[in-house]
Amino acid sequence: MKGRIVTIPNLISGARLLTVPVFWWAILSDRFLMATVIVGVIGSTDWLDGYLARKLDQQTELGAFLDPLADRLMIASAVIGGLIVDVIPGWIGYPLIAREVLVGIGAIYLASKGGGKLDVRFRGKLATLLVYWAIPAFYFAEVAPARQFFLLFGWVVGAVGLVLYYWVGFEYAGDIRSRLGTTRDRQPLG
Repeated sequence: MKGRIVTIPNLISGARLLTVPVFWWAILSDRFLMATVIVGVIGSTDWLDGYLARKLDQQTELGAFLDPLADRLMIASAVIGGLIVDVIPGWIGYPLIAREVLVGIGAIYLASKGGGKLDVRFRGKLATLLVYWAIPAFYFAEVAPARQFFLLFGWVVGAVGLVLYYWVGFEYAGDIRSRLGTTRDRQPLG
């Protein structure tokens, strides 16, 4: 099953990836309601492809690549797009981008040195969930009548999510350092 390409979870991940350019079109053409719906739907279905992969026994290598790619591209698009059109506050947007870049570089470096990939942590999943709630809240504040509610919700949930995101980022840094030390210990001396 690992080598299969066409599975229900992979189709869902692929569809989530295909919404990223639609999101950019919506946000850059001032269609905030459409952009908000896209961010909300993608955020609320973040768990769906992984759940179905396990439930239907359709876990694949492609899915293990596509699912986090779809998550990261959508979150990056929602944050960067939101910063461009002044929907996402800078205090949450810029630190999110910085953390993603740093962890991404660390993960790529780890993989290039034969250290494998980083293991997902529960706090990381929780942080992603909170960020996926906060970001759409800022978008909803632009289009919904209950602007103050959505702004307050976005600020509170976003602050907690951001703290957890960095906490897990520091844990990942420790994992990378540890794995690189283990990898060096296994390499033969030249």
